[in-house]
Amino acid sequence: MSKDVYLLTLFLPLLTVLLVVAIRQVSAVLQARARLAQDDAYRQLAAQAAQSQAETAAQLAAMSAALARLESRTASVEQILKQVE
Repeated sequence: MSKDVYLLTLFLPLLTVLLVVAIRQVSAVLQARARLAQDDAYRQLAAQAAQSQAETAAQLAAMSAALARLESRTASVEQILKQVE
């Protein structure tokens, strides 16, 4: 019986230490996976933001061109009206 108690007191602390180390390692792996998933989400968000910015720039350029055409038409109409007067 004494031998069993000795072995039990020897292996229980070792088993506890191993269990704690294993739990910490699993926790570190899970945290790394969560960070990786979060980083991927940020990359996707940044890509979407860049695409939206490019689309907005294209729309702004189209609107600027349309405004320039309207300004030239307005200027020509003003000239015609001044000539008629």
